[in-house]
Amino acid sequence: MGILEKIAEIEREISRTQKNKATEYHLGLLKAKLAKYRSQLLEPSKSAGGKGEGFDVMKSGDARVALIGFPSVGKSTFLSLMTSTASEAASYEFTTLTCIPGVIEYKGANIQLLDLPGIIEGAAQGKGRGRQVIAVARTADVVIMMLDATKGDVQRELLEKELESVGIRLNRRKPNIYFKPKKGGGLSFNSTVPLTQCSEKLVQLILHEYKIFNAEVLFREDCTADEFIDVINGNRVYMPCLYVYNKVDQISIEEVDRLAHRPNSVVISCGMKLNLDYLLETLWEYLSLICIYTKKRGERPDFNDAIIMRRGASVEHVCHRIHRTLASQFKYALVWGTSTKYSPQRVGVTHIMEHEDVIQIVKK
Repeated sequence: MGILEKIAEIEREISRTQKNKATEYHLGLLKAKLAKYRSQLLEPSKSAGGKGEGFDVMKSGDARVALIGFPSVGKSTFLSLMTSTASEAASYEFTTLTCIPGVIEYKGANIQLLDLPGIIEGAAQGKGRGRQVIAVARTADVVIMMLDATKGDVQRELLEKELESVGIRLNRRKPNIYFKPKKGGGLSFNSTVPLTQCSEKLVQLILHEYKIFNAEVLFREDCTADEFIDVINGNRVYMPCLYVYNKVDQISIEEVDRLAHRPNSVVISCGMKLNLDYLLETLWEYLSLICIYTKKRGERPDFNDAIIMRRGASVEHVCHRIHRTLASQFKYALVWGTSTKYSPQRVGVTHIMEHEDVIQIVKK
């Protein structure tokens, strides 16, 4: 019995089992087995096949965005509109067969946009190059899920299920659970909050399934058994996702309004070039990028060449970005902008920068 058959068998068993207090331990064990087999599926096979065409693209620019969607939803048209790269677009499915990169230039930042081949149902098991597509998506900072607005919510649910099964968690935080395997001493289980979805017995059963008998577990929030399994596996990727509904010019205005008000969703039309500017603004927010301008002593700030950093970057990060030896020679910095109480303010290396701040660094 292969791994795929075992996964299918466990999924059938889970769908047959009623969810109640009596079956929660049984379901927890099944979910742990399922996660274990799925992680085996993701591992590359020992016998490497013949060399095919390279798929992954070298990371470049300030951030990376992956375009994921079913065939013929308008991913290649979107890439051609947003970037100077021409990706072949046609009205038949699977026009794009490899990963095509493009660069969006926005607010001085270079954002790498990857046009991935269409995902089909069963991609997580390797159908239609699905495994390579999903592997590239794991390396991105944000996933843009392109959906056909004329198809309703079917595509969104199927894609979420495919990404969920390969360990990509969309728009979710990492569970606040401390987990550390030990050499001996049995299981030490604690929680700082009342647990309603997981118990010590269930945690013990799940750990036994993974052949872990000695560990330290501390729940800092009320988590489910699935989230605990994610923590044990440790290879889950938590990333923001933007649901982009294309072809809104083909549906009613009421339906457009309903889709636009859903969380993390943007409605666009690549054919009529509608709402693309708002999509770029939203994408910038999701990437958490900020622009920082530099200033030489006695001169005006240079507003043409911005340093692109992540939100939460400190003066020390800015020093490293300018030159690696600058942080060791740093004396103090003068900062103008929203991160200071008054302008200019003299700050140290730990000062957190904000969007469109101006910095002047003084060396020792």
